[in-house]
Amino acid sequence: MTNWTFSSEEASSLQQELATHVERTTQLNQVRYIAGVDVHIHNEVGRAAIVVLDFATLKPIDVGTALRPVTFAYKPGLLAFREGPIIFDAFERLEIRPDLLIFDGHGIAHPRRLGIASHLGVMLNLPTIGCARAPSLGHHGNLSKSKGSYTLIFDESEVIGAAVRSHDNGKPLYVSIGHRVDLTDSIKYVLACCRDYRLPETTRWADKIERRVEKPKFK
Repeated sequence: MTNWTFSSEEASSLQQELATHVERTTQLNQVRYIAGVDVHIHNEVGRAAIVVLDFATLKPIDVGTALRPVTFAYKPGLLAFREGPIIFDAFERLEIRPDLLIFDGHGIAHPRRLGIASHLGVMLNLPTIGCARAPSLGHHGNLSKSKGSYTLIFDESEVIGAAVRSHDNGKPLYVSIGHRVDLTDSIKYVLACCRDYRLPETTRWADKIERRVEKPKFK
């Protein structure tokens, strides 16, 4: 999709159509390269970074960045239309195509089951996972304080994600299916990317690089 110019009503309708293309089963071979995405918008100018890590070492090996004006107004539930164009710009500047992409946002844990991780997963034709810092909707039970514990998130009777403890006694992450990775594997890959911090290394590196989009450096 090269045209991102939609009204809010058109965008919602398109989400409903794209949601039918989300694949909720794992379709992954060996994961060698795993990437994270971060976007920051200030004064309607967006900065984006996609950082590809070697999955075995979680060290960065490639980066794509972008800087451009944002034209879609902020509307709850329509984040992909606001951030999608700049993410596409950054993705096109990667030299290494990742096997799996973890978004700092939601997948099917979305009113129309098409959060940014699912939306961009379908558009990029790439396995994706939603890994958000805060819940979007639904409810879940109590969660153990130990790293690796999780509890399912429900929207009425439908499972839409999991609250996952990535660090002992830390705040949970909210993991959901993006595209072509089931929930069990989504939790597994997120936890595999969490070392000494709450956030996965994919998100941490993307955040670091996004903050210095003009001159990205690995340190």
